[in-house]
Amino acid sequence: MTATILGRVRAKLSVVLVLLAVFAAAVALALVAVRGHDAKLSQAQQVQQIAAGLHCPICKDLSVADSPAPLAQQMRAEIAQKLRMGESAEQIRAAFVAAYGDSVLMSPPDHGLSGAVYLLPSVVIGAGLLITVMLVRRWSRRPEAEPGEDDAVPLSASERRAVLKAVARLREEEPA
Repeated sequence: MTATILGRVRAKLSVVLVLLAVFAAAVALALVAVRGHDAKLSQAQQVQQIAAGLHCPICKDLSVADSPAPLAQQMRAEIAQKLRMGESAEQIRAAFVAAYGDSVLMSPPDHGLSGAVYLLPSVVIGAGLLITVMLVRRWSRRPEAEPGEDDAVPLSASERRAVLKAVARLREEEPA
């Protein structure tokens, strides 16, 4: 009986823990979504931000912001010039993509086959949450089997005689 109560407490505790984890994840996602970008960046900060999102065509695995290459310096100057002319960050990125292709972007584009990079984590997290909920529900519904008198199968007369004989033999063999 104690094991049954303990099993129920464990099942409820696991449900509470899962719900708490889901709530914490939702709060973290909401904070990230609400935070957004600060629109009051200086021009140098805007140049840095845009350049950080572009690969240097010469340097391997460096952004235009981090690259010491002359081409990266020219690209930073071009970004600053376009910002002074009033172009938006998206227009500047689009111009570099038109000139160098999608490979100039540090992050893959969110359309076409590359869009799977953005969609796949959500699908995996959703599937994981669904599986977790299904398992917790299954575990919380499963009764824990306790051997007891109500689970006992009645013995036939011949089985009862065999058990009594075996017990009698064991008692005879016991040292006194």
